Amino acid sequence: MPQLNAQIREIFGKKVKNLLKQGFIPAELYGPGVENLHLMVPAKEFYSVFEEAGESSLVDLRVEGKTYQVIIHEISKDLLGKEVIHIDFYQVRMDRKVTSHVPLHFEGVSPAVKEKGGILVKAVERLEVEALPSRIPSHLTVDLSLLDEIHKSIHLKDISIPEGVRVLADPETVLATVVERRVEEEKEKEEAETPEEEKEKPASSSEIEKKEEKKETS
Repeated sequence: MPQLNAQIREIFGKKVKNLLKQGFIPAELYGPGVENLHLMVPAKEFYSVFEEAGESSLVDLRVEGKTYQVIIHEISKDLLGKEVIHIDFYQVRMDRKVTSHVPLHFEGVSPAVKEKGGILVKAVERLEVEALPSRIPSHLTVDLSLLDEIHKSIHLKDISIPEGVRVLADPETVLATVVERRVEEEKEKEEAETPEEEKEKPASSSEIEKKEEKKETS
């Protein structure tokens, strides 16, 4: 289980920006049977743990000699969507089921894309699941090699779900599909590549004269 160290935070409000500049991320810890704690965690350490655990796997959060089993319940990012500026840790009870969003990992190569020129469309990026904290998977795998024909789809019912995990979605939910490359797409691409000068050519003198003649006769 990934481990993450945190410290009690005594800085609030606008001064929190200074923490971010110093390489720390402000955080909150809450959950059943635990007093809310204001924390700060080293940014570099958090990113390493988050890459491994995501928002679904359990993490051992160590705060001043005490360890809490938590999930990374929610993160907030800056306006550019790059840097994490706040974290919510949720302490779970190991005997109670929780819900969490689990990312999909699309693996393999679709024959319909590689051999028949189709376009892969990923309809869903993550799914909400319910399970005991110890059973929540870090991800669910979608095998793209199943897509061997144009217009074929992979549904939720087609993927393997770990024992003890319930996905809170319709089994017929489409996760990925392959569509044909349409002529219209190539046409739109060509139009997008056409220089603006060609799209908005100035009218010739003869065209202007014809327009003037129409005005005079109208």
